[in-house]
Amino acid sequence: MADPSSYRPKPGEIPDSPGVYRFRDEHRRVIYVGKAKSLRQRLANYFQDLAGLHPRTRSMVTTAASVEWTVVSTEVEALQLEYSWIKEYDPRFNVKYRDDKSYPYLAVTMNEEYPRVQVMRGHKKKGVRYFGPYAHAWAIRDTVDLLLRVFPVRTCSAGVFKNATRTGRPCLLGYIGKCSAPCVDRVSADEHRELADEFCDFMTGRTNTYIRRLEKQMGEAAEDMEYERAARLRDDIEALKKAMEKNAVVLADATDADLIAVAEDELEAAVQIFHVRGGRVRGQRGWVTDKVEEITTGALVEHALQQLYGEETGDAVPKEVLVPALPDPVEPVQEWLTTRRGSGVSLRIPQRGDKKALMETVQRNAQQALVLHKTKRASDLTTRSRALEEIADALELDSAPLRIECYDISHLQGDDVVASMVVFEDGLARKSEYRRFQIKGFAGQDDVRSMHEVITRRFRRYLAEKEKTGEWADDEPAGSAENGESAEHESSPTGTDTLTGTDTLTSANTLTEDDGRPKKFAYPPQLVVVDGGAPQVAAARRALDELGIDDIAVCGLAKRLEEVWLPGDDDPVVLPRTSEGLYLLQRVRDEAHRFAISYQRTKRSKRFRSSPLDDVPGLGDTRKQALLKHFGSLKKLRSATIDQICEVPGIGRKTAETIAVALARSAPAAPAVNTATGEIMEEEPGTMGSSGEPVTTGAPDERRGQET
Repeated sequence: MADPSSYRPKPGEIPDSPGVYRFRDEHRRVIYVGKAKSLRQRLANYFQDLAGLHPRTRSMVTTAASVEWTVVSTEVEALQLEYSWIKEYDPRFNVKYRDDKSYPYLAVTMNEEYPRVQVMRGHKKKGVRYFGPYAHAWAIRDTVDLLLRVFPVRTCSAGVFKNATRTGRPCLLGYIGKCSAPCVDRVSADEHRELADEFCDFMTGRTNTYIRRLEKQMGEAAEDMEYERAARLRDDIEALKKAMEKNAVVLADATDADLIAVAEDELEAAVQIFHVRGGRVRGQRGWVTDKVEEITTGALVEHALQQLYGEETGDAVPKEVLVPALPDPVEPVQEWLTTRRGSGVSLRIPQRGDKKALMETVQRNAQQALVLHKTKRASDLTTRSRALEEIADALELDSAPLRIECYDISHLQGDDVVASMVVFEDGLARKSEYRRFQIKGFAGQDDVRSMHEVITRRFRRYLAEKEKTGEWADDEPAGSAENGESAEHESSPTGTDTLTGTDTLTSANTLTEDDGRPKKFAYPPQLVVVDGGAPQVAAARRALDELGIDDIAVCGLAKRLEEVWLPGDDDPVVLPRTSEGLYLLQRVRDEAHRFAISYQRTKRSKRFRSSPLDDVPGLGDTRKQALLKHFGSLKKLRSATIDQICEVPGIGRKTAETIAVALARSAPAAPAVNTATGEIMEEEPGTMGSSGEPVTTGAPDERRGQET
């Protein structure tokens, strides 16, 4: 580790003028490149007391062994030189954006005698016009397929083109009118290049010109009674409009603009760019970077602009660039963009209207890209190990929690109360171990009681499994397993849980019972995480204490401030925002919340779709459909007599009586049914039928619509 004072320039050596500086290590490798309006003031900041420097800056100056600089005339020249040196030296301490994927472009090879339309990836080539980037290559091919009807440009490879020229026969696209077939001289090279120019003009957003021209030609053909030609032009117009619809209008003033958004945390930043041409989104791309230096959002935007336009000229740099924060100072960057384009470029922050709304969309995409990147990062073994160690240290556990279970309660205003249990082993989700519960101990909304019930049921089953295997024995039998648990996996199930009748997934490494069924709760966690604060944590701890389990740690993660609560503590444990341990706990909590929400929504939609016929034992879907098809509606079926119901094929008298009773119970206003005679009575509920027999009335069932 070098001492910055050992290579600090002498006072007065550093000029007070714009320039670019380079820090080199002991091997003369460039490790950092920067620019400054005043080299003297900027470099002086690096040679202050190390304790006052940002940790990343401190790491850079102690790694460096020398510094050198180059004076330039203007800040714009400094910006250009900085970009060139970063590309040349690839310094380890500079922000370096990396594509989160290899984006495909729609390319037109204008550098060839017969330009070709194709999908291209990778570095851009000179003389090729690019449109995009697009999220998927198939999106490009769909667009091209529509446009070839109007602009029949060559799309074949060089080999196919040469073969067609040699044989004198075009390819299939030439026969069906989607290629002008320059290979067999149907059009000249100049005519084909003109088609390619028109194709490029359309892709750059000049769409109305061609549509108006085709509409005029269609009208003229119709006046001349050339109806077949008019029909072809009509179809061409529809093809162009369909291609335009693939990119919805987002800016009504047909603006050409690029929108750049940044999502960042202490360690990383994600940048998303939307390319808008003619008011339509023509492409999207994104980068992710490690923040290896102390940097502001404006500086991140500046680096993104360098990355985006450093090798672009002309129309590739739009008239308007919208950003979340402006570089400081903004004038050199704006002047540099103007130089790249050859005309004025507006660099600003959108304040209102469509542009601000679109910027919010781009910002959401940037946030999602950062979350996705962090999810991928979480699969790294070293990162996961560090996260588990941080959790163990923060919660004062004896060892790292290799198995973590998290529980969450979900309901809609007290209805359809359910709970989820998700499992993470070695920091990764183990979806085959996920479980979900219906809350059955009480009705209504009470997250604390619900949490107590779920923890009790889960660990009663764990104790029962231990007793079966002989791992645990006591004078009193372990609590019996309750029938509310169901094992659900997020793919197709492979077996059936005979306790509940619900589907369960068997995995290759799951212990099985004597009858071959998988053990549902055979493995204990080292840590139980609950979604909530002190009340939920206390309920979970109390449930474990009541079962005599004292070797499983419990904590809660509160959403509001991301605080970690421990049983019996008045104050929460606050993990650093950059902690890998906190990040893992957040992922576990969010997964439990997602799993609970999906189950709750499934139950709610099932309840809304429920029918009184569902309660008739032995009545399957086929006979239900036959009943509804015969009577036309549930209302008419409810008013039918038992004899009329028996007329439906497959419905016997006993089943008909059961159906009539079920329908009567489900409808408060329905007339009474005499179960002895099948007669539909008009008396009020609670009266006797004409035959003196008791009447089954339509009194409502208080539990109707709830799963039991």
